[in-house]
Amino acid sequence: MNSKEKLFWSIAFPGFGQFLNGKYIKGIVLLILEFLVNMRSNFNSIIIFSFHGEIGKAIDQADFQWLMFYPCIYFFSIWDAYKDAGGGKEPYSFLPFALTAYFVTLGVIFSTKIRFFGVLLGPIWLPMISVIPGVLTGFLLKKILAAK
Repeated sequence: MNSKEKLFWSIAFPGFGQFLNGKYIKGIVLLILEFLVNMRSNFNSIIIFSFHGEIGKAIDQADFQWLMFYPCIYFFSIWDAYKDAGGGKEPYSFLPFALTAYFVTLGVIFSTKIRFFGVLLGPIWLPMISVIPGVLTGFLLKKILAAK
């Protein structure tokens, strides 16, 4: 199994990539953290309401004090599984992952305020959209720093 396969398993669920890399303690810790933050933030309910277009209910259900932890746990888990599987050896390879975590966290923070074309996206859709500028900024910064 190569590094990209482990990266994708980690995207599916934080901790899975670590289990596949034989890093069982780290995998258990990430799995427990994901479960704890998921439950305390009401993440699954937020997802269901958001996918049904009930953004107001999603916002009401969200415990933002817990939800803000999720992006960092999630993207660290992905980066860590990829790195431990032999990926990301070039300088600054962590930047796309770290900056995506930052941008998604900002998406969570501003999810009750920012509207696109008058539509409030809420605590699932705005953070998901925030992945794009996070990844792009991370790759751009990685390229700039590696060129120096």
